[in-house]
Amino acid sequence: MSPSPSPPPRSEAAQIVLLTKELAWSRLKIQALEERLRLEMIRKYGPKSEKLSDNQLQLLDLEPGVSTEEVEAECRREPLPAASPATTTTKSKSGKHPGRQELPSHLPRVERIVACTPEQCICKRCGKDKAVIGYEQSEQLDVEPARYFVVVTRREKRACRSCAEGVSAAPLPERIIDKSLVSDRVVIDTIVNKYSDHLPLYRQSAILERDTGISISRATMDGWIMRVGEMLIPVVGAMGRELVAGSYIQADETPVPVQMSDGRGKNHQAFLWQYGKPGGNVVFDFRMGRSREGPVQFLGPYEGILQTDGYAAYGRVGGSRMVHAACWAHARRKVFDAVKLNPEDRMAAQLVARIDELFAVDAEARDAGMDHGARHGLRGERSRPLVEVMKKQMEAALAVVLPASALGKAVNYTLSLWDKLTRFLEHPELELSNNSAENSMRPVVLGRKNWIHFGSEQAGPKVAAILSVVETCRRLRLPVREYLACVLPGLGNVPVPRVPQYTPAAWAASHSWKMNQEI
Repeated sequence: MSPSPSPPPRSEAAQIVLLTKELAWSRLKIQALEERLRLEMIRKYGPKSEKLSDNQLQLLDLEPGVSTEEVEAECRREPLPAASPATTTTKSKSGKHPGRQELPSHLPRVERIVACTPEQCICKRCGKDKAVIGYEQSEQLDVEPARYFVVVTRREKRACRSCAEGVSAAPLPERIIDKSLVSDRVVIDTIVNKYSDHLPLYRQSAILERDTGISISRATMDGWIMRVGEMLIPVVGAMGRELVAGSYIQADETPVPVQMSDGRGKNHQAFLWQYGKPGGNVVFDFRMGRSREGPVQFLGPYEGILQTDGYAAYGRVGGSRMVHAACWAHARRKVFDAVKLNPEDRMAAQLVARIDELFAVDAEARDAGMDHGARHGLRGERSRPLVEVMKKQMEAALAVVLPASALGKAVNYTLSLWDKLTRFLEHPELELSNNSAENSMRPVVLGRKNWIHFGSEQAGPKVAAILSVVETCRRLRLPVREYLACVLPGLGNVPVPRVPQYTPAAWAASHSWKMNQEI
């Protein structure tokens, strides 16, 4: 068998071309890796703000497609003018101080009268007493430290002196935890301190012992929390059904560590999936994983608008007519990463400014108190031309930037979600961003830095129910302590058909007269 012929030697020119290509590829790879490393350093040690600096805005002034008014508006962070600057004028904000903040009128007032000194009470000219003609008044916010006391409940016992019918005792008032050493207020205070103020139980136990001399273990407090969470699960279920029956849901997810008892000594990474409507209900759904099974089970046949960050698990969920929408804040964040890496990148800075213009249009509508219909008209007039210009700029950027670069990734990400990002032009109630959902995640992120993890898999749904109620009360501006004190006692005995009457929104509607009086 004859040996196979060896390949002909490459010419010197061909070898030079090959080496040149390899060198160019290596340089591009090094550039991409350097960008990734620098971006990680910026995220770890750099400033957290995502505002353009004045130096970056000066670059936009050199761009032929950016007007001077747009640059000045971006510097002042004001609403931008319309696409035709000749027809509208930019409002300038005055630099006047807004004045001293007034204290809320619903807070009780305690008057303290300061009398004049004896010398001030006598007229220096005639020696007669001066009359009180009025008062100079000022107000300061004051506080009384928490005052612990013991409530002694004495129930009447009655018996007939004429016959041996028996003894009757007044019924016990309903409580959150029967036969507990502490009152409902202490239980609710523990819930709010942990899941609204992020105070872990070991600190609360230490504070209670310091202020009262009573030692209550963390295990006992944890038992209170689990009982409250168990009671709130049906209420949160009703809130979830209200969400799915509506027309607009924002969704997001965040990891939460769960302590396992499998002997490995490691926490399991579970997830809280959050579903909510801006200004409405928020529901946290606890899942042990991040698979599609979570949103599939929660959303069911939902056919409204679902706004997410583009995570693939949301891709095939809900009903056949469900509308998928994406978040402009996520797109802006990725483009802004390119500005962080290269502040002199005029293309990236201009794209960030264009996205800021979209948000400025919505901010103008919000400041003017427009409803969804009026805002939809403003978006059609001002936002639609901006979106068309932005798409052309991004398509042009693809031809000149490295796909693995920060700007290349940002542009590819944005264009891949373009149809979902531009749904706000078709649906008046749709917000530009998913920031409302992200803001609802902040308490969870702050909390887990303090309470570290969920104690068990079984605790997950109960904690999720408490977080849902606390966050919904925050969004609806409800006093969470008053709400919990009103609905929790006896909640376990409420018939299932009546549970929707105990959601925060239903409670707010039934107590609106009282809240209006307080406000």
